[in-house]
Amino acid sequence: MGTITRDSLFSLEEYSKNRSDFKKKVIAHKHFRKIHLGENVTLMFEDELTMRYQIQEMLRIEKIFEEEGIQDEINAYNPLVPNGSNWKSTMLIEYPNADDRKSHLSKLIGIEDNVYVKVEGFDRVYAIADEDLDRENEEKTSAVHFLRFELNDNCKQALKSGAKLFAGVCHENYNIELEVEESKRQNLINDLVI
Repeated sequence: MGTITRDSLFSLEEYSKNRSDFKKKVIAHKHFRKIHLGENVTLMFEDELTMRYQIQEMLRIEKIFEEEGIQDEINAYNPLVPNGSNWKSTMLIEYPNADDRKSHLSKLIGIEDNVYVKVEGFDRVYAIADEDLDRENEEKTSAVHFLRFELNDNCKQALKSGAKLFAGVCHENYNIELEVEESKRQNLINDLVI
């Protein structure tokens, strides 16, 4: 699978010229990688393109042009690029009203460990959550978590052979499972190597 290198990034000047078109491309791409689990949880499955966009935006906002700073951003975001045996996702817990959000985040402690994908005919594959740092405390969970789903060769082969894909959450205060749309399933299969 692709990793982000210095050579795959635009310079700040090049990015300024290409940003509008690049952003449109990424937004269209993300549509096929975003799964809404009910009204309040969204999984954004990351890949080389989504992370390259994130790096470009960070470099632009922070006006980073030194090689060391650029490499620091690459090093920070490359771990979120899937490696062929897994999917990596940003999980967003979304409640529009701040008071509702605070209340629900206090009831959703541990949700990140109860998110899963399921390949038809196989057991659930639960997320490995927040490997970089803990994102919850005794009072609440974070509204953002980073998840990794490790798939074995049998699951990957089944998906490539047409098996259905499901995603869900089985938390006492948030419980949902749904079948992933075919266009999104197909897009995610492209991340897998057998």
